[in-house]
Amino acid sequence: MSLRLPKSVESDPRGPQLLRNLTTHTRLLWKGSEMRLPMAGMTLALAEALRSAHSAGRVVRSLENAERTLAAEERGLLMADRQSGVPRGVRVSRLLLLANDGAERFYRHIDLLLHRHGPRVLAVLLEIDEQGLGELLFEPGQVARLLMLEHKQAVSSVLLAMAGQWDDPGSAG
Repeated sequence: MSLRLPKSVESDPRGPQLLRNLTTHTRLLWKGSEMRLPMAGMTLALAEALRSAHSAGRVVRSLENAERTLAAEERGLLMADRQSGVPRGVRVSRLLLLANDGAERFYRHIDLLLHRHGPRVLAVLLEIDEQGLGELLFEPGQVARLLMLEHKQAVSSVLLAMAGQWDDPGSAG
């Protein structure tokens, strides 16, 4: 199944190139995995978008909290689908941002989570360690291996903040 980004990202002029970059700048999730995830650097624009999402209360911290939130949302979506009788379109609506220094066991758990929640959850490996990611949004000495953006506006803002980082300075347009 192809990656379907939020409508606001798809309609943005940067959307098509962002989609290409998310599907070409990838790395295996863990050594034995078949799943490839996009890699992104921690740019100033991305850091600002994350701080804004955190200030708005749109960031879930930790794998356990993300799993709990996604499971509750899944139950709600299943009930809504049953009541409406109409299957919904599947787009990315949640974004997992992962530190790049997690243990294999952590990444295997992410693999299972992504298989369960499928195309509505996109995970991106950030070129930052858990210490740097934790200190970015919390306080010195705090760590964060995983952050989940849980609102489509926050997801869109963070994705668009990533858009320019893969641009080739030598290319036109």
